[in-house]
Order: sequence, then C-alpha cells, then structure tokens
Amino acid sequence: MQPLALTMGDPAGIGGELTLRAWHALRARACDFVALDDPQRLAEIGKQIGCDTPIRVVTGIAATGSIFPDALPVLPIPLPVPAVPGHPDKANARAVIEAIERATALAQSGAVRGVVTNPINKAALYDAGFAYPGHTEFLAALTGVSGKEIMMLASPQLRVVPVTVHVSLRDALASLTTDRIAAAARTTHDALRRNFGIAQPRLAIAGLNPHAGEQGALGDEERRIVEPAIAALRHEGIDVSGPWPPDTMFTAAARKRYDAAICMYHDQALIPLKTLDMDHGVNVTLGLPIVRTSPDHGTAYDIAGKGMADPTSLIAAIELAADLTSPAQCGRG
Repeated sequence: MQPLALTMGDPAGIGGELTLRAWHALRARACDFVALDDPQRLAEIGKQIGCDTPIRVVTGIAATGSIFPDALPVLPIPLPVPAVPGHPDKANARAVIEAIERATALAQSGAVRGVVTNPINKAALYDAGFAYPGHTEFLAALTGVSGKEIMMLASPQLRVVPVTVHVSLRDALASLTTDRIAAAARTTHDALRRNFGIAQPRLAIAGLNPHAGEQGALGDEERRIVEPAIAALRHEGIDVSGPWPPDTMFTAAARKRYDAAICMYHDQALIPLKTLDMDHGVNVTLGLPIVRTSPDHGTAYDIAGKGMADPTSLIAAIELAADLTSPAQCGRG
C-alpha cells in the first residue's frame, strides 16, 4: 500500500512539530506517510520540544512501508536558511512551494495515494511567485482542474462546503450565482458517494439572508439565486433541501437531517464547524483528481517552537485521507 505524502507547511510555523507528533500517534497503526521536509529541521524541532523522533531519509517512496513503524521517512527538501519559529523567511518560500508541487506530482503518478498539507502562510510565499488565494486553488492549478475545486470542511459532527471561499464578503455576494451553487452541490454529492461511501447523500442548502430572506422581506437572493439552484438539482435527482435559515440549520436536531451543508460564503460555513469541533476539523479538497486533506487551522506562529501544538487536527486529516483512499487503513472504518 502506497503511503500518503505530508508536506512541510510553513517552516516557521507548527507544521514540523505536528508532523513529529502525528508519526508518534500513528506509527503503530500502519497509517503510513512520508514527510516532504528538511530532515535536519525536523531533528532539531524534536530536540527542542522534547519529542525525540528517529528520522530516516529516503530517496524514493517504495520502502517507506517497512520504515514507518520504526522511523519517520523523510523525502528531503532542504531549506536554504534555518527556520526561526514564529518568523517566516521569504528565503524558504521556494522550498515550501516545492514540497506541495512534489507531493502533488507523486499523487498524480500513483506513487503516493493522497496528499496531506501542513499549514502555509500565503503572504510569506508571494515573493517566490505564489499567486493563489490558498492551497486549494494552487492544487487545482497543479492538477489542471482550476475552477472545479471545492473546499469541504469535515468533522465527525458536521460537513460544510462554502460556495464562495477566499474573497471578501462584498465580492462573495457579488459573485454568488445559481450555477455556482448548483456546481458546488453536484461536486459535493458526487464526492459523498464516491469517497465517503454515502449511497444517497442529503444536502442542505443555506439561505443567504437572515431567516432565509423571510419570503423576500429581508432580501430576494433566495428567490432569484438559491431556489432556482435547488430546483435544478432536484430535477437531476439530487436530494436537496432549503433554503435553510442559516441561524438554525446547524443545531443538533437540524444536522441529523443532512449529510453536508452547502453554504453561501466562507464564514457561514466555517464558524459553525470550528465552533462545534475545531480540533477534529479537516479541510478536504473536492473536485481534484487526487485526494487532499489538511488540518483546519493555521501556522500558529505564536506557539511555534514551544512544544504546545496540538496534532489532533493533523492526525484527523491523515486518517481521513487514508480512509478516502483505503477504508479502515488507520482503523477508523
């Protein structure tokens, strides 16, 4: 079984610590991954935070399965300058990008079965030519599916998909269309069937305005934009409901009625998920020809290098990527 590829993320953030702690948590469960990182950096982090970790530098992927129970396999991507926790250095930006590019290429070739990405800081990468709003859009460009990518945030309690993502709220409202809502719902429906094993997915479509517009009294976007998307999806045989009032659709009782919520903008989707289960939230990119997951948090510069980083979300991302490519590989079923 091929391993997963785990990228380094921002070297000044908590990604290295998360990688080490994830290996310690998963080594006995044969949830194999290979880290695309600077092995010297990882060794230094281990000493600094008291997380001694045997590291094995590898030149290829084939032998990682036999290595993983005893040592963390690392496909080396050297950093030009030593990383300083909490202080991103543009000199290392190219290595961060290279880790993502190589992991994606390995997944496309079938050498690894999926990609898990540690958090990056996009602003720290711009000087190295990174011109994307985030990981999701960059991966779509690398795999040749730009415009088809969809971001899902998933936890044991809730799955959400924002139709508009990394844009201002003003631009999100201006760019919201019936076609975009329907396309996001179709991609989500197909992914829930293909990757999550849900034979008949149920999708809840959020309204945009308070009380889902209150029949036009609080805005007409539901009638003009959202309801036509719902009608089109139902005509295609997709099980959709809505528009749901956004302030009540995330209660415990409401969540039992759907498998994923299609939300109109970034915070409408992410606030409830992060409030319900920040630690176990996982970012899953739908619409790619490869499996990609990541933890649902950022670089956490404020605690980098202090041994305080919680690996729960990264472990959940690795487990989910394993499940999506080989059910029960990590014992989650």
